[in-house]
Amino acid sequence: MFIRLTLKVVVVMLIAMMGLLKFFHWGLVPIYIAVWGWYAPPVILMLHCTMHRPFIRQPKWLGRVHPFVMSFFFGIPTGYAEHHMGMHHLEDNMPEDLSSTIRYRRDSFLHFLVYWGRLFFFGVIELPLYLSKKRRTAMVRRVLAGELAHEALIVGSLLIDWRFGLVVFAFPYFMVRFMMMAGNWGQHAFINTERKNDGISNAITCINSGYNKRAFNDGYHIGHHLKANRHWTELPRDFFENWEMYARSGAIVFEGIDFFLVSLLLWTGQWRVLARRFVRLNDKGQSDEDVITMLKSRVQPVQLKDWAAMQPRSS
Repeated sequence: MFIRLTLKVVVVMLIAMMGLLKFFHWGLVPIYIAVWGWYAPPVILMLHCTMHRPFIRQPKWLGRVHPFVMSFFFGIPTGYAEHHMGMHHLEDNMPEDLSSTIRYRRDSFLHFLVYWGRLFFFGVIELPLYLSKKRRTAMVRRVLAGELAHEALIVGSLLIDWRFGLVVFAFPYFMVRFMMMAGNWGQHAFINTERKNDGISNAITCINSGYNKRAFNDGYHIGHHLKANRHWTELPRDFFENWEMYARSGAIVFEGIDFFLVSLLLWTGQWRVLARRFVRLNDKGQSDEDVITMLKSRVQPVQLKDWAAMQPRSS
């Protein structure tokens, strides 16, 4: 499936890019962006899956080149793997995780803009500093080299044709970072401070969503944090086989929506929509008002000194 997706996007995006370069017209821009926007989510999640379970083992150089080819077409951060594997899963949305949501009010779009701005403008500095502190020097080199090459590509394209460079390289560079941070915001919007950080108190799961079909079951985010290298095809089965454990643990599960919509509903105060989409695993007759009260309590900024049950994950 990943090979088929890769070949498809390379062919489609090459044709689209070359066509726009040779016959640039502003009327073609919405078509190009629509094509880019259709393929960007599954490509991002393909890279997410393959950094946990590589699918190109031989030749090794091809496995290393693959993420950069996808970044070329879609503007995906070249330090995505280093951020995700070298920091996010190890810190698990705790303070040293640069993409941690806990210090922000997750139902505030203003707080999200501060969150996004920090990562967009200072991530290229803070991530290498974090990796250096943790003595992950090879990751530091890859992050810096990749980011410099990516920015040089954008500048070079703008010098060749500013219109083409703006649409094909600058816009995706900006937009994909917004998308990824909006998704992470929704994934880690609801924090249960009454439990230790065990992968369930810190994340949510979205089931029966069209997004899951296009993005390799990315909605099963709790299952992913409980076992990061779990194959994407196994995530739904894991949830349905262990739903009683999810229920006992007070897991946040929504049905029919994805992480991006969760973020949007939070920013716009659509608590009743969230309550209707909330899956009542415990079946204790919770009313929408009960659910709304609980959800609101879990989006407040977290002060670790008040998180008495907080302790690092053992796994």
